[in-house]
Amino acid sequence: MSGHSKWANIKHKKGAADKKRGRIFSRITKEIIIAVKQGGSDQTGNTTLRSALVAAKAANMPNTNIDRAIKKGLGDSDTANYEEILYEGYGHEGVAILVESLTDNRNRTGGEVRLTFDRNGGNMAGSGAVTWMFHRKSHFIVTGEHADEENLMELLMEADAEVEDIDVDGETAEIWGAPDAFLDISTALEEAGITPEEANLGRKPENTVKITDIGKAEKLLRLIEKFEDLEDVQAVYANFDFSDEVLEKLAQD
Repeated sequence: MSGHSKWANIKHKKGAADKKRGRIFSRITKEIIIAVKQGGSDQTGNTTLRSALVAAKAANMPNTNIDRAIKKGLGDSDTANYEEILYEGYGHEGVAILVESLTDNRNRTGGEVRLTFDRNGGNMAGSGAVTWMFHRKSHFIVTGEHADEENLMELLMEADAEVEDIDVDGETAEIWGAPDAFLDISTALEEAGITPEEANLGRKPENTVKITDIGKAEKLLRLIEKFEDLEDVQAVYANFDFSDEVLEKLAQD
């Protein structure tokens, strides 16, 4: 995903990751509640909870918000019963899109996702159409002075963390690892005093679609942003790979 790390770098420079702080907190809160309900409040034995707490720290989420979410997950009778649903489809140029949601009303969420596909040049597909293209991975983004491939690799190898790839572009480094390596990677970074910009159990595409037209790239990004704006959507994954020319134009916008 050569173009993906460069796009992550551009988003960081533009501050795109910080512009929807309230939505980020809402998504992390849901993740914490679900993680605690399914696996308890001990993050040592609950990788999903650990992932959510690392993401909360990266987003500067207040401890009071985190504690409140954990308590809700432990048995607040007023807490909604969320379920995880994946929606699949295609965007411009046949790019595969996987929409990950946590919802207490699947009819509402399904309708909103379908409408978003229809109104923004995409096509919703049936279950299993694109899921097979994406693999669950531990995913971290490190920025600034710590975005050094050699130093990060040395640090993580010493921690015996199962790292599969470190892709660096400028001051942004993407770290990918096996799903069960999340705890080892996050612990190694924490002990080294490195707070990632993003940390999650994400989904990495098996192959990518090269986008060389700036107009189509912008339409694709608008479609993805529309999904991210939906209240019940937790994450959106797509297998695009922008060409260097497209990335340069996006960086100038």
